[in-house]
Amino acid sequence: MPITIGSKQGADFSDPIGLLSDCHRRIESFLGVLVTLAVQAEGAALETEQRVALETSLRYFRLAAPRHTLDEEESLFPRLLDSNDPRVQPVFSSLQKLSEDHRVAEERHRQVDELADRWLSDGALSVEDSRRLCNVLAELTDFYVAHIAVEEQQVFPLAGDVLGPSALELIGSEMAGRRGVAFKAPGESPSAS
Repeated sequence: MPITIGSKQGADFSDPIGLLSDCHRRIESFLGVLVTLAVQAEGAALETEQRVALETSLRYFRLAAPRHTLDEEESLFPRLLDSNDPRVQPVFSSLQKLSEDHRVAEERHRQVDELADRWLSDGALSVEDSRRLCNVLAELTDFYVAHIAVEEQQVFPLAGDVLGPSALELIGSEMAGRRGVAFKAPGESPSAS
């Protein structure tokens, strides 16, 4: 990805909440690519550039998105629930619903994968399958708008307020580990790795 001068740098593992938000932007971007392709191509044969964009977007949702789910369900949500801070109590049900939402998203992505794989292997989709793909992608778009809003307006700000530096550092370390990346704590010298 080219660097644009003056553009905001993305977060790193020392800022796990920022990194989760950055991941949401990637989800929105790759989902936008899928929607655009499905609507514009209408299941017809894909040009090389379209095919690459489809494969890249599918790969993102197959590889990176599940890690994001684990980041939330295995690292962030449990630490919020274990914090014993009374400010977390009102979002208990939201955290449970967000976890359930992840299963809904997985099922919809499974449907997208099935249809997109058929499109890639057969070279085209039937009118019915093309409509079905567009419908599932529209459902996913609506789903992510609501899901991301709850996380970014309620959960992430709360986590930033409630979780201390050591908890956030552990979350960042776990996130890095899921990606096979060495974690460097804030202020750690490069030679300390």
